This record gives sequence, C-alpha cells and structure tokens, in this order.
Amino acid sequence: MNISGLVITFNEEKNIGKCIDALFKVCDEVVIIDSLSKDNTVNIAKNKGAKVFSQAFLGDGPQRTYGLQFCNNDWILNLDADEFLDTDAEKFILEGKYLIGDFDAFSFRVKNYLGNELIDFSGWYPDHKVRFFNKKTATPSSSKVHQRIITTKEKKVNVHILHYGWDSIEQIIAKKNQYSTWHANQLYSQGKRINSFKPILNGSVAFIRCYFLKRGIFNGLDGITIALIQAFFSYTKYAKLLKLQKNKKSVN
Repeated sequence: MNISGLVITFNEEKNIGKCIDALFKVCDEVVIIDSLSKDNTVNIAKNKGAKVFSQAFLGDGPQRTYGLQFCNNDWILNLDADEFLDTDAEKFILEGKYLIGDFDAFSFRVKNYLGNELIDFSGWYPDHKVRFFNKKTATPSSSKVHQRIITTKEKKVNVHILHYGWDSIEQIIAKKNQYSTWHANQLYSQGKRINSFKPILNGSVAFIRCYFLKRGIFNGLDGITIALIQAFFSYTKYAKLLKLQKNKKSVN
C-alpha cells in the first residue's frame, strides 16, 4: 500500500490499540510519536506492531513534523488516536483514488461524536481536516495548536473520519480551556495585540454564528450548549491573550 500511519500520543491507552488496528487496514506501517505517556500507551502500541518513538511534546505541528522522519513512505495518514477512518474513507484509499490527478493532500469530512452521539450541528459538521497527504510536497504547519497541512494542491473529498473525542460535556470544556491557553500563547508570541472589547466581541459572534447561523437553535438544549462552549472558547482565548499583554509573559 505504501502508506505510513502517523499518530502523536499522550496517555492514549483507551484508544491507541483500536486506532492502530484501524490504520493497518490501509497502511503498511504505523509510526507512533509518544509524548512521554505515563499510562500503558507505549506497550500497547508496540504489541500492536507499531514503531514507537518518544519525544517530549513540541506542539501539535512540530510534533507531527518530527514524526515524518521515521515514516518510510511518502503518503502519510496522520490521524489522532481518537480518530478512525469511516468505511467510505477506507474505500477511497484502498481503491487508490488518491492517485488520480496530481493532488498532494486530501481533506476529509469529520464526524464529531460526544460519546456515541453525532454532533452534526452548530458548525461541527462537516468539519473538514487534511489528514492524508504526501510528505514530499505537503507538511504540517509550525503551529503549536490546531495545526494545518501546508499543501501545494489540496482536494476536498466527500469521505469521512470518525472522531470520538469526548465522553462528556466536562471533557469538551476542559479541552477547550486547554486549547484557549495554547492559542493565547501562540497569538502572543506572534505579536498579536488586542483591545479590551475583543474577548466580549468574539465570544458573542461565536455564539451567534453557532446558535443561529449554523442552526444550533434547531437542536434544543444540545444546540445551545455547543454554542455556549464555542463562545466560551473564543472569549477565553482572547481574555487570556489580554492577560498576557498586561503581564508581558506567557501563561501555562
């Protein structure tokens, strides 16, 4: 198949075994870059036949880029440990449809799940992500949070990744809070500066977009909950950036 599966991990013993089994359906090797997990992630990955390399976390983009050197193939399927190819994506790869044309990266639609419930409202579907690319001409960006693939010729395809990222609302909020800190630090290091109205403005706009424009209003309590979470993330990100400006240093 000449495809390398690449996964970055930290304390993913719950998911990594299933993730590796799924990757081996379409990949002839799986490479794990582990950020010094304290659970059984590494042992499970090795027992499943993956190649495991340890590296303290460098940030989302740099960690993925670090892993490319250990991949023997040009085509990279770079999933997170809680992501799996849907059957249509498996078929797309196994039938070699990615070899048609001169594209070097493919953006798949993402189905995001809370537990076993699909969140297909408030802009969470279709959530396109590039997870399949040719490392000869495409590469992860240097962003330390929510990196993207820098590509010369990307194609969006109507196949899916299944993302089982959260078991509870509490987990979503905790992750959004962590991401907001990373985003704030990244924006500050890039020289981004804002006024005191930015957190309120962006938080309000995020809520309006998710609840009204992205049709969360038609999904009852779940719709307003997701919209509020998105508003919380946007508000908190810029509130933390504002704090950085005042303190003139990064936060942890």
